Amino acid sequence: MAYQSFGRELRLLTPMHFKQVFNQPTRIGTPQLTFLAVANQLSHPRLGLAISKKSDKRAVARNRIKRHIRESFRLNQQQLPGLDIVVISKPGVSQLSDADLNKMLEKSWRRLLRRFTIS
Repeated sequence: MAYQSFGRELRLLTPMHFKQVFNQPTRIGTPQLTFLAVANQLSHPRLGLAISKKSDKRAVARNRIKRHIRESFRLNQQQLPGLDIVVISKPGVSQLSDADLNKMLEKSWRRLLRRFTIS
């Protein structure tokens, strides 16, 4: 069984890391989330989150969304190539049920994997 954690090395931590992703990203979008990704020089993917108050005013709802994204990333990190990924929320994401949110995340990770293994 592969070691699956979400340690410090798997996160985008500094504004410079985020800026590199925002410069020339590959976009994958759903009506509720946008995934921006660029290849990095590392052997593992890194994740950054941009969950704004526009997606939901309540902190508890934003934290729920972040928790689901981090958990889904943690479970799928072994299949992803060396990418820096930023997930941006859109209004309406908090209305999704947990099952729908997880299904959408799984589909988005597969789309990212296809996009970066082909090119």
